[in-house]
Amino acid sequence: MEQNIEAEKKPGILREVISFGIYIVVALIITFLILTFVGQRTVVLGPSMENTLYDQESVIVDKLSYRFSEPKRYDIIVFNYQHAKDTRYIKRVIGLPGETVQIKGSDIYINGEILVESYGREVIQKAGLAADPITLGPDEYFVLGDNRNNSEDSRSINVGPVKKDIIVGKAFLRCWP
Repeated sequence: MEQNIEAEKKPGILREVISFGIYIVVALIITFLILTFVGQRTVVLGPSMENTLYDQESVIVDKLSYRFSEPKRYDIIVFNYQHAKDTRYIKRVIGLPGETVQIKGSDIYINGEILVESYGREVIQKAGLAADPITLGPDEYFVLGDNRNNSEDSRSINVGPVKKDIIVGKAFLRCWP
């Protein structure tokens, strides 16, 4: 009688181990798919987005939205920096495709009209490339850091207008700290 009970337990334990293994594999595949196509954690490096995002904060990037819609003005986007592999920048969209952007003094002009915004309130010290009007192409965005005087952004020759194909996604959730 005891042998029958032990024989019945072994297939039950094996079935549980296999079931648990399948569960782990499925969870890993789902996690991989989400991180690859839907969302990703990114760490903010540097003070360029202060007072909105701070150095070493983690944000979740929505990688799916811009497959179905276009970035909007004031969205905070993450994009690949073209001059360094595995480097991403996080900035705020200011100018949209087809618009003309110029910075005069501390004012940002979009198509000749002053942009009214609540971000980057400090007086801009360097207009950089935007001292002269910049007309954006059909797939280009003008981005600025919220900490305008401590940000390498579209005013810099190293960044310039950001093409849509290098945009990773939209920062939508601050998760740590």
